[in-house]
Amino acid sequence: MAILLADVGGTNARLALAREGADGSTAVDPASVTRFRGDDYASFDAVVAEYLAGRPADAMSSVCVAVAGPVAGGVARLTNRDWDFSEARLRDLTGASRARLINDLTALGYATPVLGGEGIAVLRAAPEDRARNGQALVVNAGTGFNVCAVKVLDDGGIICLEAEEGHTRLPANIAERLRAEIGAEAAQFPSTEELFAGRGLARLHALRSGTPLVRAEEVAAAAAAGDDAAQASYAFYAEIFGLLCRELAMRFMPFDGLYLAGSVARSSAERMDLFGPAFLSDALMRQIPEATPILMIRDDMAALHGCLAALR
Repeated sequence: MAILLADVGGTNARLALAREGADGSTAVDPASVTRFRGDDYASFDAVVAEYLAGRPADAMSSVCVAVAGPVAGGVARLTNRDWDFSEARLRDLTGASRARLINDLTALGYATPVLGGEGIAVLRAAPEDRARNGQALVVNAGTGFNVCAVKVLDDGGIICLEAEEGHTRLPANIAERLRAEIGAEAAQFPSTEELFAGRGLARLHALRSGTPLVRAEEVAAAAAAGDDAAQASYAFYAEIFGLLCRELAMRFMPFDGLYLAGSVARSSAERMDLFGPAFLSDALMRQIPEATPILMIRDDMAALHGCLAALR
């Protein structure tokens, strides 16, 4: 028996199989991982059909799909593509008796206890003697922004909480720092996602530098090439992202780890010389961020591992 797993974003879908090993454990088969370009398919159902057609006739026991969009009542829809999903259709397509749809950030939350080795990087260690509470937080800053709070139970079970942190208002300290930097143009960033997603970085750089609006990837390339304005924008961004993560650490108290994910988070974390001091800059209840380790999710298959954990 096999388990079908999928991580579906607006650009690509990654599918894989998990099988039971000789020792009785079940793990993702790296050789089975296949990426599909969303533009090449009219629906996710077509992706599943093509993937299974090219595989041995494994009987499917379960299927779990992580979707970059809201999930409710066994159905989901991508935020950035006209694809819809249904647990009932997934059972029909695969012959599996069990199907589960979860949000992609929830999948990363389920993955946090099993990530290790090169799949995770410790950006800021916390004292070994700190209090542990079984709580972690995934902070995803990329195409969009959101968080997933994780609670690991005493029996090893995992609870992942849904949130809409991206649509909250900017914390007052960040809004004030933004107004000091770009004046009245700060009004263009009313929510956390408007500032801390890729489009926010791109717009912020254009406003700071007085240059035309380009994609966040182009800002990153310019910074890597030594462009002073782009480097200054990244430095400022790393600072305010550190301030944001401090607020999130206070809100969720993730003493088992604050896990960063997404392209924007990665680029900010590369400037730990600025991120770190901002994260610890407020004396109020400073012991909470001091006790919070900062980690980076580097495993491209993290969401697939999370799908498998969610089925368990």
